[in-house]
Amino acid sequence: MQPEVKARAVELVRAIGAWPSGERDAAMARVGALGLEPALVDQAGPLRPGGTEAALEVVDAQYGGILADAASVLVVCRQWVRRADGTVVAGGTTVDVRLSRAHPRWTVTALHPAAPGAPAAAPGEAARRVLAAGPAIELPPAAAADVRSGEVHTSVLEALLELARKHRLAVSVVRSGHPLKVFGTDRPSDHPRGRAVDVWRIDGHAVVDPATPRQLVESVMRAAAAAGSYNVGGPLLLSGGTAGQFFSDATHRDHVHMGFRT
Repeated sequence: MQPEVKARAVELVRAIGAWPSGERDAAMARVGALGLEPALVDQAGPLRPGGTEAALEVVDAQYGGILADAASVLVVCRQWVRRADGTVVAGGTTVDVRLSRAHPRWTVTALHPAAPGAPAAAPGEAARRVLAAGPAIELPPAAAADVRSGEVHTSVLEALLELARKHRLAVSVVRSGHPLKVFGTDRPSDHPRGRAVDVWRIDGHAVVDPATPRQLVESVMRAAAAAGSYNVGGPLLLSGGTAGQFFSDATHRDHVHMGFRT
């Protein structure tokens, strides 16, 4: 694990997505003060809605990929923006922050904010149930918008509902805000196709926390496989299952990944 990589991504997202009254347009100066390229602000998209001031909460910072000299950090956030008329609007997004190794600190090379798409006219039954699942299935803003869009496969939604019968699941990423390809490869990721979901916290325990019981993470990974996931990743390399069904690598030490074929 390289915590400095996540810290670098998070400080940039905070510098762009939160500002005191009247200082929205000072984002480039704030980014420059971090030793990063001010023009990154132009890539922030939904992280910079109009408003007189904004507060931002980082829900989770998850690896989208980590290599020796390059990384993707998915910064999942909620945001509250005060408009000129005084009303406060709640929102948020997920930003795929791309970084490269540099001295003395990693540097940010690009931002790819989530683009969930418009809500479907009539969400399916599984989507409605997931959206109504409340504390059993916690969805950050971009993930909730993905479900509302109708672009998430029913297999993913039904698996979440099945796992939520026994566990409280905090979702980090579903479809948008994730790299289009498996990081460092040319293989398409299941996420942008609406065929995968990542869970970063189970029953109040962060997957990345060394104090989280191994049995808890293992039980969810095996339950995901039983619910139809052909590709279950996490911090544990489990035995059993079909060939290649379980995997573990540096990218998946901080979440449980569930991928589906259809």
